[in-house]
Amino acid sequence: MQPEDQVVHYVEHDGASIAWSAVGQGPPLVIGGWWSSHLDLDWRSPKFRRFVAAIAEYRTVIRYDRPSSGVSDRGAMPARTLDEELATLEALIDEAVPGTLSLFGASSGGGVASLYAARHPERVERLVLYGAYARGIDLAPPAARETMLSIVEQHWGLGSRVLADIFLPDATADERAEFAELQRRSASREVALASLRAVYDFDATGHLGDVLAPTLVLHRRDDRAIPFALGKDLAARIRNARFVALEGDDHFPWRGDADAVVRETLAFLGAPVSMTASTASSVAVASGISSTSRAAVSLTDREREVLRLVARGETDAEIAAHLVLSAHTVHRHIANIRTKLGVPSRTAAAAWALRNQLI
Repeated sequence: MQPEDQVVHYVEHDGASIAWSAVGQGPPLVIGGWWSSHLDLDWRSPKFRRFVAAIAEYRTVIRYDRPSSGVSDRGAMPARTLDEELATLEALIDEAVPGTLSLFGASSGGGVASLYAARHPERVERLVLYGAYARGIDLAPPAARETMLSIVEQHWGLGSRVLADIFLPDATADERAEFAELQRRSASREVALASLRAVYDFDATGHLGDVLAPTLVLHRRDDRAIPFALGKDLAARIRNARFVALEGDDHFPWRGDADAVVRETLAFLGAPVSMTASTASSVAVASGISSTSRAAVSLTDREREVLRLVARGETDAEIAAHLVLSAHTVHRHIANIRTKLGVPSRTAAAAWALRNQLI
């Protein structure tokens, strides 16, 4: 998919315009409720677009910007409660989805996604919660929450950079700067402050027990923004929820091992997963790499570093910046890696890395 493949639509709710888009084919999957989103800027990110496109092979992916943020009505103020968030989601779904749907609630969006599932059991087929939590007050001690709010209030530029460090712990300096700018372009200081305060105030514990839809809870073990324990706690509060621990410390699902998030999500939704979203094991077998090949392959430490970054979806230029190498040197390393592994492409090399737990 390319940036021009996205068409933005609008629905009116309570005097404000809500921007939304739909890409892909198949049953609808609504993704939203992020603390910070921008339909246009997010879609220009190759990693984000690749993540959505992989799901969109089997589902119609519907995304939206909350009022006051992104390309939605910037004159509105953000929701202060989960019920206000729910009203926005209800208006969007009533406009964009005529029948039943599934929901993907990530991070702070988990609260409103689970609330919709609890209030509208007849509409929701399945619920996926990624990197989410039950209570905002559990995200950090009171003093830490007040400090973060104070930084955002006094200097949104500094606050956006601090949040970028939290959300993107292993990103390059350029990537963190880019995300900090995205946050500032997505919301004003006043909106960012109100949104962050609402994130801390959200409490889903009152409705999680009412969720009847089959639910999958995904959480990365070393997530530095939302502690792993909060994901386990969330799953325990939903009857018959399935909890899957993922490796990695990236909070955003489109970073790190994004393919693992896609695989688990599509499998849970009942999609006939193809080569592009299959398990690492099946891809490796299709590439002709045996399960015992790891010991037989002699990669240098530098080649293993490069391979890890290839498997994380980084381009040659991004790997070069990450490792302070020239793009030509990175290209040569990848060629050597492919030769040693005996694989035809960098995708097959990435599959080998996944299968042999190199990342």
